[in-house]
Amino acid sequence: MTTSAAYNARIAPLNAVEGFIRQILGWREYIRGVYWYFMPDYSKRNSLNATTPLPEFYWTAETKMFCMGEAIRQTRDHAYSHHIQRLMITGNFALITGLNVKQVQEWYLAVYSDAYEWVEMPNTLGMALFSDGGVVASKPYAASGKYINRMSNYCQKCVYDPEVMIGEKACPFNALYWDFLARHDDTFRGNQRMNYVYSTWDKFGQEKQKSIREQAAVSLQKMEENKL
Repeated sequence: MTTSAAYNARIAPLNAVEGFIRQILGWREYIRGVYWYFMPDYSKRNSLNATTPLPEFYWTAETKMFCMGEAIRQTRDHAYSHHIQRLMITGNFALITGLNVKQVQEWYLAVYSDAYEWVEMPNTLGMALFSDGGVVASKPYAASGKYINRMSNYCQKCVYDPEVMIGEKACPFNALYWDFLARHDDTFRGNQRMNYVYSTWDKFGQEKQKSIREQAAVSLQKMEENKL
């Protein structure tokens, strides 16, 4: 059955049909063009100098962060997860913690049954990690725990609180998000799409900023020790 036939038969809703057709005619061909135009040098891009080793829990799913654990377990068990999970959960975490670009890209290529390098690499390097310096995306897809809480039900079952920034119960995504913005201030502050978040960061004041970055350092250390 064709996509239009499924819509006319009321099997598929309009938003699903529109999204499917747009992906096939638009995004897929755009990504294919990026890959073939910029390769082979594209694979070496690392504009944010992200070099932190990939944590063990990307393979084991053994983490107290419920959203990460669930997304990785689903990936491990089914070799599949929704593209928003790939971008805004595992990809977002890799971005804000500065995980090694090559290791992250190889992980995405290894774990998903639908991962072919020509489509996986630009989506990972360009969309998830912003390591291509803005070829694919005009801003980094970074987000805090509050975003994850708004967009999912993961946080309801998590030991961490998405509303808390500092302390043992604080969601690691929160401080790590702001720490990411602070680390790359020179890169992103001039981006008009980032004006609002940087104005918010400035309003925190130096003491709060210091506390947030110290909290992020604690989370990064726990990640390295596989205790996050």
